Amino acid sequence: MEIAFRAAMLAWLAADATLAASLNAITEEAPLRAALPWLALTASASSDWSTKTEAGREVRVAFELNYRGDDPLSESALIAAVERRVESFPADQSAYGFRAVNLMFLKARGEQRGEALRALVLEYRARLMAA
Repeated sequence: MEIAFRAAMLAWLAADATLAASLNAITEEAPLRAALPWLALTASASSDWSTKTEAGREVRVAFELNYRGDDPLSESALIAAVERRVESFPADQSAYGFRAVNLMFLKARGEQRGEALRALVLEYRARLMAA
């Protein structure tokens, strides 16, 4: 379910018109060549979340947004758009073989990497049941 969740989430993010217009890439892992800003689903891990009658997984994912800006708030609207889109992920993902029981924000980490390059990592937990 972890790989299916990653694919479904990337498709969900890429289908958003605001994000598509604002980002140069929405990818799995950091892109080799892409102008800033870009968003990547950089890491995930899963564990069993099954019941006696249903198979389930708890999947933790990390999204990394890379952008340029001298001001820490320079891309606050873009960050908010990414968060809104992730958090509005539809529960019914039968095309991918699961349903999302819940999706929860865990934490965020931001850093400046020099020459006005900034990165923000957003981590979420999703609990999934097989469809």
